[in-house]
Amino acid sequence: MDVLTENFALYGRGLLGTVELTVYASLLALALGVLMAAFRVAPVASLRAFGTAWVTVLRNTPLTLLFFAVMLGLPRFGLILPFTTFAVLALGCYTSAFICEAVRSGINTVPVGQGEAARSLGMTFEQTLGAVVLPQAFRAVIPPIGSTLIALAKNSAIAGSFSVTELLGTYKQLNEMGYSIVWSFVWIAVGYLLVTLTISAIFTVLEKRWGVPR
Repeated sequence: MDVLTENFALYGRGLLGTVELTVYASLLALALGVLMAAFRVAPVASLRAFGTAWVTVLRNTPLTLLFFAVMLGLPRFGLILPFTTFAVLALGCYTSAFICEAVRSGINTVPVGQGEAARSLGMTFEQTLGAVVLPQAFRAVIPPIGSTLIALAKNSAIAGSFSVTELLGTYKQLNEMGYSIVWSFVWIAVGYLLVTLTISAIFTVLEKRWGVPR
């Protein structure tokens, strides 16, 4: 317990950093993921092509490589931001590709007749998607989105290698101070467990309230 009690503030800063990365990247991933899913089912060919390219590139790019591209590439174009912001961009964009596919699969579960009925009432594509299709699709994709955001929380550990304050990065300082590396990682694992269990609990509640009965 000494490694935890004597370095509680250090662990707290790391845990807070991980939580902030997870929350901000999750919001970005959800926004971009839903947008790309809308693009992929849009009647405009150019939007479908853009959405397909977004998903294909990001799903097949290693997250570490994406971190390097964002952290080192964007400053070359004059975009200078805090490393934490770059980390949120990398995590959010990467995860958005998986959110997109989850949402698109949910859209495909909505009967075609729902969209046809909306269009027969004179509703536009945007109105049909936002008021008819997505609310029904959301109920079907709560579990996969929850799993994707849990993966995002664990993927945030990569940010520690790029000078971003997060939980895994605390082991470097603890190791330099001479603490047991085994116990350092044990408490780091407990921290990640707290984050992932919290996300799991939130989505369990959402699924019980709005999920599709199985």
